[in-house]
Amino acid sequence: MTALIASLAEISDRYDAVLCDLWGCLHNGHEPYPAAVAALQAFRRKGGRVVLLTNAPRPNVSVIRHLDRMGVPHDAYDVVVSSGDATQEAMVAGMAGRRVYHIGAPKDESFFTEMQDAPERLSQITRVALDEAEGVVCTGLADDLTETPDDYRAVLLSAKVKGLKMLCANPDIIVDYADKRLWCAGALARDYEEMGGEALYFGKPHAPAYSLARRRLEALGLSVANDRLLAIGDGIDTDVRGGLAEGIDTLFVTGGISATDFGPDSLSPDAGKLKTWLEARKLSPTAAIPRLA
Repeated sequence: MTALIASLAEISDRYDAVLCDLWGCLHNGHEPYPAAVAALQAFRRKGGRVVLLTNAPRPNVSVIRHLDRMGVPHDAYDVVVSSGDATQEAMVAGMAGRRVYHIGAPKDESFFTEMQDAPERLSQITRVALDEAEGVVCTGLADDLTETPDDYRAVLLSAKVKGLKMLCANPDIIVDYADKRLWCAGALARDYEEMGGEALYFGKPHAPAYSLARRRLEALGLSVANDRLLAIGDGIDTDVRGGLAEGIDTLFVTGGISATDFGPDSLSPDAGKLKTWLEARKLSPTAAIPRLA
């Protein structure tokens, strides 16, 4: 049974660390949520560790710069782990070959230029035209403000005919940017698989992102047992499904991307609607909260 709570503090004593999503939980893509920042700061003051675990397709240093520009204070978290980080590890390991075709935006350039661990490995990768590629790396749409996945159908079909693997640097299908809903790399990977192509995923809900998060916690000197680790997020198929697959507790933020499913007031979700919605998905988060606070 999923408990509906009002604040992280109600359950935080059970945990030594949290894996907290960014978009929809800590910020809306434009500015941070003050209550969420305060909740994470309070958890850290009590000795907890905060990993910001995001499906952003860029390396963590780029994500941190973005958080800085939005005004997210550094005392709200210990470390950032991104889907981009995990995908970079796969790319430099050669999972899509050494000559790759990139689908993505100019804002994702740091994926090929910055890397936390042994960045010199990026020099092993060359970006080439599709007809010269050994694989595809997808960080998103080139212009997610105007394009849709349909704009990429011809490119995806060509890659599929060539038998290229796609590394998907962001499994999210959509994301809300302020009041606008945008398509993500996961939508292109989904379409590629529907065509018969092979896509590999490294962000939530897939294991590589969680493995990297645990390694980064261990680098801080903290090895956390499953029952002392909490995943927080508004993505039922990413944050919650991924946390459950890892055997850890989950806190579902109802007021994020699925807010309209639980009644007209995102700050007061209808408990009955929430129960029915979760049962239909056969998922049971440990707890649910309207907004991280």
